[in-house]
Amino acid sequence: MTLEQLRIFVEVAARQHVTRAAEHLNMTQSAVSAAITALETRHGVTLFDRVGRSIVLNQTGQLFLKEAQQVLASARAAEAALMDLSGLMHGELSIATSQTVAAHWLGPKLAAYRSRYPGIKLNVGIGNTADTADAVMNGKAEIGLIEWREERRGVSARQVAIDEMIVIVGRNHPWADGKPRRVEDFKQTSWVVREAGSGTRHAFESMIEAKGMTLAALDVALMMPANEPIIGAVEAGLGATLMSRSIAAPFLKSGSIAEVAVTPLPRPFFLLRHEERYRSKAADAFDAMISTVGGAL
Repeated sequence: MTLEQLRIFVEVAARQHVTRAAEHLNMTQSAVSAAITALETRHGVTLFDRVGRSIVLNQTGQLFLKEAQQVLASARAAEAALMDLSGLMHGELSIATSQTVAAHWLGPKLAAYRSRYPGIKLNVGIGNTADTADAVMNGKAEIGLIEWREERRGVSARQVAIDEMIVIVGRNHPWADGKPRRVEDFKQTSWVVREAGSGTRHAFESMIEAKGMTLAALDVALMMPANEPIIGAVEAGLGATLMSRSIAAPFLKSGSIAEVAVTPLPRPFFLLRHEERYRSKAADAFDAMISTVGGAL
């Protein structure tokens, strides 16, 4: 068994599709299939069930996946330890971030870090808040950046910035008139919301729960996994949504959407680190830089 075989297995398991995994790994489909077959044949197990033309990770594969992820995490930690000997002249830093953080806030920080440490390769993965916290917990990323606290075993969270959440609607929506609205009025319109597990969804649920309401009490017209299509739906008049001001700003400026006169919701951004895994100098330098440059949006 090799680290390369484990890496291939984890990628196929994540996508449950050989061709897509091969494209992501920049390998041929036959090479990926051969690696999976070699693992199964050598150890006399079946990791995937072949259902028609599709593959599905079976129970054996699910158990093995956890072990494979741990081995790869340990290998990355060992590599990071060796890279540290180069004194930040060479190396790689893996960062997982939620969509909202990545959209506007993170870019200048990455540019500043790259300017200071040009020899460090930055590997940034974007998902939702839950995905990001999982990546740090499982060792897939050394640094995590999220916009809502997400508890994970062994993962510490430090606030690095404050975001502001606002309610937005299309310019022809009745709530675009500038008149004050309250959370209690939210039942009067339809809503477009982010998927479960996103920081934006957590923020919205927190906002309405503070007033004794639940999502089930509202007219949720659409649920989507990204901010951009949500803005498009709001522009088209599908309903209202809660969103980061920094993301909504250019659309507010163009006049395609309007801010509703609802008290904004402050929302902290957090930097995640694992408390027990190896901490590379590259990650420590990024952590320190975030503290130095400040967290203004």
